[in-house]
Amino acid sequence: MPRRKPRSKESARSHRDPRPLGDVFGRTEPGPGTDDIFIVRTVPGARAAKSYRCPGCDQVIPPGTPHVVAWAAHGGEDDRRHWHNGCWNGRNTRTITRRWS
Repeated sequence: MPRRKPRSKESARSHRDPRPLGDVFGRTEPGPGTDDIFIVRTVPGARAAKSYRCPGCDQVIPPGTPHVVAWAAHGGEDDRRHWHNGCWNGRNTRTITRRWS
């Protein structure tokens, strides 16, 4: 079997300029059951390193699972909540099992 050519160093992705994963700035959407506006960011599975509890279903979001992070636009990032994608998309059709505060 013939040997492969070595990769050139120019074609390798630089570690100083990583490709952004997910929504860097977020988007705005109406919140769950309120008229408040929420900032929403998607978190791809490659960036999800910790376990979180979803306020929509009160189940754990395991590491490596793509999900969304949402917080009130008038609040701060300290009020972030991690949601399953399906729970966030269905936030207005079901009740929330956990309180926001």
